[in-house]
Amino acid sequence: MKTLAPDWYLRVRLKLRHLQLFVALDDYRNLNRAAGSLNMSQPAASKLLGELEEMLGIELFERQPRGVEPNWYGEVMIRHARTVLANLGQAGDELMALKTGDGGSASIGTVMAPAVDAVVDAVEAVRRDLPRLHITVQVETSDVLVPRLVDSKLDFVVARIPQDVDPNPFIYEEVSDEEICFVVSDQHPLAEKAGIRLVDLIDRSWVIQPRTSILRRRVDGMFQSAGLPIPAKVTNTPSVFMALATVAKTEAITVMAKTVAQLFAAPGRFRILDFERFSVQPFGLIRLRDKPLSPGAAALFKKVRGTLLPG
Repeated sequence: MKTLAPDWYLRVRLKLRHLQLFVALDDYRNLNRAAGSLNMSQPAASKLLGELEEMLGIELFERQPRGVEPNWYGEVMIRHARTVLANLGQAGDELMALKTGDGGSASIGTVMAPAVDAVVDAVEAVRRDLPRLHITVQVETSDVLVPRLVDSKLDFVVARIPQDVDPNPFIYEEVSDEEICFVVSDQHPLAEKAGIRLVDLIDRSWVIQPRTSILRRRVDGMFQSAGLPIPAKVTNTPSVFMALATVAKTEAITVMAKTVAQLFAAPGRFRILDFERFSVQPFGLIRLRDKPLSPGAAALFKKVRGTLLPG
């Protein structure tokens, strides 16, 4: 395969239309539907893709009877196309913010505990300095937030780098571990019990995050390390609110960050079980190494960092 020159994108006459087509093909996995979403005919889209593949000397998508699938080369182009288009969108937002005297925008993501502990305080602090800054905060699990960061949908996140994600594109500053706890309703049979052990929890009903989450893996690992079977009566949900609603109406047990439990677990309704201290792996501040923050995002990052890492 021929080597690509540093300015290969100029030589192959790469256009924004190509980038839009890559993203549409990834979204629809069908050339006709992808073309329709861009107000193009299928022959025009097919020609656009074919010309680029010919100039690159690389096939990017595998044509199949029911659609198209990106190969490894195509996955690379899709990932970078999403980043370029997102960056251009953000550039437009920043230009309009400057033109209208607005404060710009910042989009961050966080796992639950930092959202309760620090992010709210940081947002309020930066709001005093930049009252017109548009701030978006997404609270999700790390496996959802980090891909959004990679796709430039978020400026930075307070989370963990998932095990299956390459850490090299990121700047990571560790903050602390996250203490977690078991929560039940105030009327649960174990609510008043002192010195709860894992064996007391095996045959109970649970409502907990899916198996892909770090918190779930930590809980399952505790039972396995103790030589005990993993609880089988489990309802899976990533939603803290769904978990608490289930706990309030049933004898289910849920697991959450202790700071979150202390905020939401109203006295007389919920109870944190008397169990030994345990935690999940540390979380940290994560941003992309090769993408500078906008002025608004940089100001918010500084406040969040100062709240999480004082001194």
